[in-house]
Amino acid sequence: MATTLVELDYKETIGWRIGAVVITLMAIGTVFVFSAGVEVAKGVNLSQFYESANLRKALFFPSAVAVMLFVSRIDYRRFNLDRGLWRSPMTYLFGISVILLVLVLIPHIGSQINQARRWLRIPLGPATISFQPSELAKWTVIFSLSAFCVKYGDRLAFFKRGLLPICIVLGLVVGLIIIEDFGSAALIAMLAFFILLIGGANWRYLVAPLPVAAIGFVAAILTSPTRITRITSFLHPDQFTGSSNYQASQSLIAIGSGGFFGKGLGMGVCKYGHLPEDTTDFIFSIIGEEMGLVGTLTVIALFILFIVLGIMVINRCKEPFGKLLATSIVLAIGFQAALNIGVVTVVLPTKGLPLPFVSAGGTSMLLSAAAVGVLLNIASQCEKTQLREDA
Repeated sequence: MATTLVELDYKETIGWRIGAVVITLMAIGTVFVFSAGVEVAKGVNLSQFYESANLRKALFFPSAVAVMLFVSRIDYRRFNLDRGLWRSPMTYLFGISVILLVLVLIPHIGSQINQARRWLRIPLGPATISFQPSELAKWTVIFSLSAFCVKYGDRLAFFKRGLLPICIVLGLVVGLIIIEDFGSAALIAMLAFFILLIGGANWRYLVAPLPVAAIGFVAAILTSPTRITRITSFLHPDQFTGSSNYQASQSLIAIGSGGFFGKGLGMGVCKYGHLPEDTTDFIFSIIGEEMGLVGTLTVIALFILFIVLGIMVINRCKEPFGKLLATSIVLAIGFQAALNIGVVTVVLPTKGLPLPFVSAGGTSMLLSAAAVGVLLNIASQCEKTQLREDA
């Protein structure tokens, strides 16, 4: 009888609740990307597969669920550095990420979309898909840094032989990304700072490189007319309503016009050329227009629930690597969701970050789903350990 109760309790794990929340978010994203991607009198052309947000999302949703479930079966401890630096898969994934970040900057190799070279196009027969190396870099930095902090945490108390080498490597990755993608570079830098802080780094040494990083980010803004214009239009929105602040203005119009209950699924009008990035960075605006305050609060509530359940996993996990890695995954998804919603509601300047699980974009969706799969495995391993101790 006791064994049966233990097995029943195990089926009701926090991990599967997290999985249900994430699948719900992906399902919402699929519905609203389909709605936002509707084009009048245009058929489906397989040769332009990646140009169709509807087809992308329809394929990537079940694929992401499958990836999440598959990765949840892999022991998360495979990603640590206990077997040595050169026997960890993270070392090679990190190296591949850096190579891809270099390749994407090379003309005729990297694909330029919306005046930014962030994608590698991969032909697959009649279809062509795109891959965003900065997304892979983000997750490899998160996993590698978590593993390093646990394995070599004693070095973090020293600057020259601890934090300095890490800062140099991070500076290389962030520097390659910031050339074309300021938002992702800023997010990775922020996440790295918090992971190191939580991982036990001496905060005095951790603060020391911040002036250099700040100078680098300011230089990246000042050397880019587009970024300067975005900051200026954010500070003076009324002066740029019809130009650089057009998308932000249309985002507020879409959300405001939705009212409390929205215009109804598929009934929004801002998606018809008024809001350019309606299926990607500004999908939250479409949800607000068609489902109103109820829809936007539902999405926010799901992200809050994800964070709360993630914190429960973190609190229950006693193994250091699992605890820090779970913290890093929850931080990454929570921060990115908050930044995207902040941009869409014009609390923050435009950054080009998708809303996790909801926005169109296969790279982000699949890699985020894989990261959640790791979180599910951490939850599962912790639950099993707790059940054995209680038994």
